[in-house]
Amino acid sequence: MELSKLLVPGAVRVVGQFTSKKRLFQELGEIASQAYGLSGAAAIEGLQERESLGPTGVGHGIALPHARLEDLKTIIGVFLRLEKPLDYDSVDRQPVDLVFGLFAPKDSGVDHLKALALVSRTMRDPSVVTKLRANSDPAKLYVILTESRAPQAA
Repeated sequence: MELSKLLVPGAVRVVGQFTSKKRLFQELGEIASQAYGLSGAAAIEGLQERESLGPTGVGHGIALPHARLEDLKTIIGVFLRLEKPLDYDSVDRQPVDLVFGLFAPKDSGVDHLKALALVSRTMRDPSVVTKLRANSDPAKLYVILTESRAPQAA
C-alpha cells in the first residue's frame, strides 16, 4: 500500500487556522466531498464519532483523525497543514499543525488498519515532518507525502 493510492493532489491543502476541532472536521469533510465525492456530512459525523472514543492527536503536533463510513468504496485521505496550530487535546497536550484525515469503508477491516499504520509511519518520520512544516505549496506537500520510501515494519 502506498500513500499515492490513498491521497489525490486536490485533497492536500494549507489552511490558516481553525477555532475548534469541530471546525477542522468540517473542513476535512468539505475537502473529502470536493476531492472524492464523499458525503461531507457523513465524513464529519464519522470523525466526530471516532473522536468521542478518544483523541486522535498522536503528539508532536500531528493528528490522525479517521472514520469508517457506510457508502465508501476505497480508503481515501485528506492532508492539511495548519499555519496556526490548533489545540487538539493531543496525548502530549501540544497543539496540532499537521493533520492527516483517513476515511475507510465500514467493512474495510485490516486494510483500514494497514492504511492507518502507513500514515502513522509516514507522519512519524522526522525528515518528512520537517519538510511538511517547511513548505506551503500543496503540490510540494503532496510530493513529500507520496515519495516512495523503503518499507518499514509497523
